[in-house]
Amino acid sequence: MRISEQWLREWVNPSLSVEDLGHQITMAGLEVDAIEDVAGAFSGVVVAEIVSAEPHPDADKLQVCQVNAGDETVQIVCGAPNARAGLKAPLATVGAVLPGDFKIKKAKLRGVESFGMLCAAQELGLSDDNAGLLELPDDATVGADLREYLDLDDHAIEIGLTPNRADCLSIAGIAREVGLLNDMAVTGPSITPCAVTLDRQVDVDLQASPRCPRYLCRVIEGVDLSRPSPLWLQEKLRRCGLRSIDAAVDITNYLLLELGQPMHAFDLDKLRGGIVVREARAGETIKLLNDQEITLREDNLVIADHEAPVALAGIMGGAESAVGAATTRLLLESAYFAPVPLSGQARSFGLHTDSSHRFERGVDFQLQRDAMERATALLLEIVGGEAGPITEAASDDIPSPAPVRLREARIERLLGVAIPAADVERILSGLGLGVTVVDGGWECTVPSWRFDIAIEADLLEELARVYGYNRLPVSPIRGDVTLPAVPEARLGLREFRRALIARDYFEAISYSFVDEELQRLFAPDVQPVALTNPISPEHAVMRSSLLTGLVRAAQHNLKRQQPRVRFFESGLRFVPGPDGLSQRPGLAMLITGPAAEEGWNSEARSVDFYDLKGDVEALLDLTGDVASFRFERAEHPALHPGQSAALLRGDVQVGVLGALHPTVQKTLDFDGTVLVAEFDLELLSQARVPAFSPVSRFPALRRDIAVVVDESTSAGELLGSVKEAAGVYLTDLTLFDVYQGKGIDPNRKSLALGLTFQDQSRTLDDDEVNKCLQQVVDSLREKYNAELRG
Repeated sequence: MRISEQWLREWVNPSLSVEDLGHQITMAGLEVDAIEDVAGAFSGVVVAEIVSAEPHPDADKLQVCQVNAGDETVQIVCGAPNARAGLKAPLATVGAVLPGDFKIKKAKLRGVESFGMLCAAQELGLSDDNAGLLELPDDATVGADLREYLDLDDHAIEIGLTPNRADCLSIAGIAREVGLLNDMAVTGPSITPCAVTLDRQVDVDLQASPRCPRYLCRVIEGVDLSRPSPLWLQEKLRRCGLRSIDAAVDITNYLLLELGQPMHAFDLDKLRGGIVVREARAGETIKLLNDQEITLREDNLVIADHEAPVALAGIMGGAESAVGAATTRLLLESAYFAPVPLSGQARSFGLHTDSSHRFERGVDFQLQRDAMERATALLLEIVGGEAGPITEAASDDIPSPAPVRLREARIERLLGVAIPAADVERILSGLGLGVTVVDGGWECTVPSWRFDIAIEADLLEELARVYGYNRLPVSPIRGDVTLPAVPEARLGLREFRRALIARDYFEAISYSFVDEELQRLFAPDVQPVALTNPISPEHAVMRSSLLTGLVRAAQHNLKRQQPRVRFFESGLRFVPGPDGLSQRPGLAMLITGPAAEEGWNSEARSVDFYDLKGDVEALLDLTGDVASFRFERAEHPALHPGQSAALLRGDVQVGVLGALHPTVQKTLDFDGTVLVAEFDLELLSQARVPAFSPVSRFPALRRDIAVVVDESTSAGELLGSVKEAAGVYLTDLTLFDVYQGKGIDPNRKSLALGLTFQDQSRTLDDDEVNKCLQQVVDSLREKYNAELRG
C-alpha cells in the first residue's frame, strides 16, 4: 500500500516528522517498507508557457520555441512531440539543477541557441513518462516555482500490509490507525447525498447473492469525459502509484485509495438491458480492459447485461462496455463481494488487480452507499452531468459479525501487564468497536471494516499493538514443564537420519504438492487430492508418494554435473481412502551413479539393487528386531519387475524398494540406473527394547550344508523354513554362498548355509545336532525339492 504523506495529513496531522510517523506506524504492526520523495531533487524549474513553436531550420524533429518564463521570454530548442503554442509546461532555466545533479547551461543545438530546457515528467523524477512534455493546467501561474506550484515537498510511504489488515488498504484506514495512536480526531471528507435530477434507473437482478450480497448502481448522464482530471487528482493518484487515464477511471481509482472501495464505471450506451449479477455459463468469453480475452468457468462470478458478461466481478471490467472520451452516459457501480468465493479467481486467469487485492481480503460491507455518493459528487464537479437515484439490491447474506467478549483478567495473564480499564476502552473504541462494560470485562461489537476480529485473542492482539509492544514488560516465561515420555520401543526420525547421513546420504526437502502426471507414474491407482488454487501446474496435487520430490531433486542435480546422487526425505504422504484422507509419515531413499566416490581404494562401479538393500538393512538393524522383517519379491508400477521387492514385518507391508521401471526411467530422462525405496515410517519405527541375555557357558556347534533348489526359490523364504524346522537350539543362521555354474543344473542354484546350535544349560552332543540338521534337510526336500550338494 503506497500513500501520500500530505494526503494522510489532510485526514489526521500529528506533530511528527515523516520518519517518526513511519516508525510509529511500523511499531503498531503496519510495517513501513520505504519512505521516498514524490519528486526528484531539482531547483530552478518554473511554470512556463510556449508562446510560439516554429520548425528548426536544420532538424526535422526539433522546434524552436519562444517561451514565457514569467519575467522574460526565452528561446528554447525542444524535441518533444507535444510542444505547441499555448502549452504550459515546466521550464528548467539556465542555472537550474535537475535530478542526478544535471546542471542546465546555455547551449546551441544545430546552430540555434537554447536558454534552458522544457521538461518531461521523467526528467523531474515525477514518473517514468518521457513521451512528451509534462502538460500543466491552463490556469497554472506562469513564472511560479514548479515545486511550490505542485506542492512537491511530499513523501510517498510504502506500507507492507499483512493479508488480515485489509482495513488499512486506504487513506481512511491508515488515518484511523494514526489518529488512534496519537489520540487525535480523524477528519475525512464530508459525504452527503447528491441531488437527484434524473429519474433514469437500471434494474439489478441479484442471482448470486451469497457471492455478492450488495450491489449498487447509479445512472449519470451528460458527462464530458474529454475534460482532463484536475491536477490535484492526477497528483494524488501518481503519488500513490497510479497513472491518470480519464476522469471517470481516475475518480473510481481515487475512491479505491481514499475509502478502500473498488468501483467501476460502465458506458451506459453499450449495455443491453439491466444488470445481472450471476455465475458464468460454461464457455462464455469476455474481453477485459487489458485486452486479454478469457474463457469463463461456471465458478466465475460476472456482472452481465441481458445478453453477455460485461465485467469479471471484483476483478476487472470488460473492454466492450468501457468508457471513453465519447462517453456521455455512465452507469456507476459500487458493490460488496464475499472474500472467500472470490479468493483465487483473479490468479486463475493470471491477473492481480487493485480491486481483486481488496475484495479477496475483505471490503467494508457498509461502505458502498457512501462511496457511491462521494464518487457522484466528484464526477458532477469535474465532468458535469446529472445524477439519477441509486439502485440498490441487497440480500440477507451480508455479514453479521458476532460480538466478542474480552475478560479483564486475561489481559494481564496473556500480555504481562495490567492495562487500566480507561485505556482499554479508549483503544477499543478508537478501533471502531462498540464497547459495553459487562461483568468481568467488556463486550465488543465488531465494525464492518474489520474482518480479522472474531475471538478474544484478536482483541488482545489489538490492545498489545496499540498500547505498544515496546511498553510490554520483558519477563521470563513461567509454567510447569512436563517432559513427555519417550517410549523405548519406538525409534525417532533422528536415528534414521543419522544412519543415512553416515552412509553418504543427503537429506532433501521438497514441496508437499507435486505435478499430477509425475504423481501418476508412482501411484497410478491413487486419485491424488487436487489443490483448489495451485500456484502452478507443477504443484497441482498433494503427494501420495515421497518419491516424486526425490526424482525431481535427482534430475536437478544430475543436470548440474553431480554424477553421484544419494538422497533421502521424510514427510507426510496424503493418500485418500474409504475413511477419508490419510496423512502418514514416510521415509524415501534414492541412489544413482557410482557406488562410491572415485578413489584409488575403491572399485569403479554403478550402484545396484544390493547397495540399496544394504542401506535398508542398516536401518533395520536400528530396530534391534531384524528377524521380524523379511524381503519378498514384489511388483510395483514404477519399479523394474525383476529388480524390486517388498519389505514386510510379519504379514504387514512396510514399504518397497527397487530400480525404476525402464519406462519410468525413460520418461524422466535418466541415463543410468536409479534405485528407490519408500517406507511407512510408523511401521518402520517400532523397535524391540534391549533385554539382557546371558552368554552360555557351554560350547556351540556349527554345521554347514549346501542345498540345491530351483533358481526361482527365494533365499529369504528358504531361511524362514530352516528356522522353523531347526528347533529351539538354533542360535544363528547364515547364508554365506550362492552358486550357479559347473556341476549345477542351469535351472537350479546352490545355497550354502551355516547353522549354529547351542543350549544355555548343557553341552549338546553330535546326535542331537545331527537330528536337528536332518529335520532341516527333510523339511527343505519336502517344501522346495531340495537336494544336499555333494
